[in-house]
Amino acid sequence: MAAVQELAERAKLDTIYIDTDTGADDETATGAESKPYKSLAFAFIRHGGTEGKQYQSRASTTGPVSADGDPAERLVWKEPAKSAVKKAQGALDAHKKKLLKQQQLAAQEEEKEKARLKTLEDAKKIIIKEDESLPKAVKITIGDKDVELGEADVRGTRVKVSGRIHRLRQQKQATFLTLVDGYGHLQCVLSGDLTKTYEAYLFAQGTSLTLYGEMRKVLAGQSAPDNRELHVDYYKIIGRSPSDIDAITNRVSAQQDQWDSQMLDNRHLVLRGDTASSVMKVRSAVEWAFAKAYRELKFTKISPPAFVQTQVEGGSTLFELDYYGEKTYLTQSSQLYLETGIPSLGNVYCIEKSFRAEKSLTRRHLSEYTHVEAELDFIDFEDLLDHLEEMISRVITTILDDKEIAGYIKELNPDFKPPTRPFKRMRYSDAIDWLNAQDPPILNEEGNPHVFGDDIAEAAERRMTDIINLPIFLTHFPVEIKAFYMKKDESDRRVTESVDVLMPGVGEIVGGSMRMEDYDELMEAYKREGISPKEYYWYTEQRKYGTSPHGGYGLGLERFIAWICKQHSVRTCCLYPRFMGRCKP
Repeated sequence: MAAVQELAERAKLDTIYIDTDTGADDETATGAESKPYKSLAFAFIRHGGTEGKQYQSRASTTGPVSADGDPAERLVWKEPAKSAVKKAQGALDAHKKKLLKQQQLAAQEEEKEKARLKTLEDAKKIIIKEDESLPKAVKITIGDKDVELGEADVRGTRVKVSGRIHRLRQQKQATFLTLVDGYGHLQCVLSGDLTKTYEAYLFAQGTSLTLYGEMRKVLAGQSAPDNRELHVDYYKIIGRSPSDIDAITNRVSAQQDQWDSQMLDNRHLVLRGDTASSVMKVRSAVEWAFAKAYRELKFTKISPPAFVQTQVEGGSTLFELDYYGEKTYLTQSSQLYLETGIPSLGNVYCIEKSFRAEKSLTRRHLSEYTHVEAELDFIDFEDLLDHLEEMISRVITTILDDKEIAGYIKELNPDFKPPTRPFKRMRYSDAIDWLNAQDPPILNEEGNPHVFGDDIAEAAERRMTDIINLPIFLTHFPVEIKAFYMKKDESDRRVTESVDVLMPGVGEIVGGSMRMEDYDELMEAYKREGISPKEYYWYTEQRKYGTSPHGGYGLGLERFIAWICKQHSVRTCCLYPRFMGRCKP
């Protein structure tokens, strides 16, 4: 109501007032003496210029005063200067041009919308049918490569293939689709009435459909996935995808970082993208390559429990839960259970989930991650290091021997090269010296030079690894900063026979050690760490009933993938990441 009154008040004004100092906000001013505008240009735009109007202006607080110094001179209304009127008229003319252009554009858009709606109505009348005279279509997936391709006068195999629209290019004479089905990409060409149906006008990224047609080689000088394309003669829509404001392209973007909050909220849609799906395929191949390598090395796979009542890596990172009235935790590691398998099964491994309640948001931490773990019996520390080098090298060789997986890695990480053997080996004490020898020195978390006993922080560790730019076996960490079960080095009881495997761009991907095999030494370790041995009886008794020198390790699969695929964060190396503050979708 107030707005209507203001409009009426403006309309009946013959004289419009402008106070460049105390004028009201131009949006709320009316031009009355009691509600002057702040700018002459805006007053002209509001009231249509000088026709039938006169304007009075002043600068009530900064304007000139009379010769005798009377400040009342500032309060006198005067006609605006000719230069100010000219400038205001220019602003009005520009405004009129802008309005005219907006009106023209709106009219054009209205005409386009009318034409679009008419086209859609007309398209509903076009009905396509499968030509019964054509050869029966052979059902394939996009990954089937042994389909005969047509060229020139030779017809190719007529096929039917189902998938989803990944890319879409609609032209006047033809529509080009890139179809995906999880097994590859296929270029498809539609022409004639196939492009004029109601369904064709509503094609959008994500739409699922079954296409029928002849598979042909692409013409010389052109390119397409696998150098082939489907010339479509019929199709069926299976499931439409929105093409309006809710389209996939408006929900996720290739320009956004996959690990940011919005993209993680829409992870189910992000996974349809080439990068995310490629990483998942590499992950699948890597997990299989580990299983293959373990089988070749005659390891037995076992499946330890996820509900536990013991700790492995410190109580502060345990997820606690009520298990039928008992205090229980989600496992941090399957290591202790793996150790119990070696007396009867020999060397063992598992690929299972582990859970760490670290309140950490670094790009290499997850609360739920896939843990590749193994325990080896009757070995020494050098045997353990040799085995780790062999495993990593075998896995890399296996995945690079697969042309499809090697192609994904090449796209994701063009500069990736298999690490050369032997891997660089560096003792913890040498790493401390190396950090301090840099110019300037690489400092610890407190901002001081590193000293023996420091737990080398992630940032320093990664910087060292990236500078050296080689895989590093960092060994012999101090007893105080490693887990209670790690065996001490007989030649230097200050340190453990332990190893972290560091990779450029990621940092630590493996942690391992020899395990204490002596019963009394293990009991003393419990005492030192303030751990009650009662719940660990089944673990401790491995030392009582025929102990043996043994060791093992845990490898974070997501970190391994991040290294191979050059991913900034481990969050993009699993299907749905779980970390502090995120447990959706």
